[in-house]
Amino acid sequence: MPDKIISEIHNQLLHQKKTIAIAESCSGGLLCAKLTQKPGASAYFLLGIVAYSNSSKEKILQVPAKLISKYGAISRQVAISMAEGIRKKSKADLGIGITGLAGPGGSSVNKPVGTVFISLSEKDKNICRRFTFRGSRHGIRNKTIAEALRLLCAHLSP
Repeated sequence: MPDKIISEIHNQLLHQKKTIAIAESCSGGLLCAKLTQKPGASAYFLLGIVAYSNSSKEKILQVPAKLISKYGAISRQVAISMAEGIRKKSKADLGIGITGLAGPGGSSVNKPVGTVFISLSEKDKNICRRFTFRGSRHGIRNKTIAEALRLLCAHLSP
């Protein structure tokens, strides 16, 4: 499934002449790796960063510190702000922001291990999905990438 969906995203981005930039936290650059695996990806892939610390989210992506302090780094608000921040910084048509808790530690009652927010930002629209994945750190990160690819593919589909 991943190769097929990556090919579809590749073809749609080229066909629609859209560009994309990615800001990842818990997924550690895995989405960037997937989106750049096909030759010709440089036509649409502008920028990818792993903003793991809160300070990097604030300084590089312009995520307001007040959002992080009010909602936490793992939140819908921060995911949307990450997606908007990377889109604006790179001047891309689309931005994706991913923040979450891959574990094994760091969980809370409201945000257990496996809590992930994936946001897609366009100039006039933001989409954000919350997921609660089960499994190992490796499994959670792979499920995160699969869902990010599904979200992007659905968004690009005619």
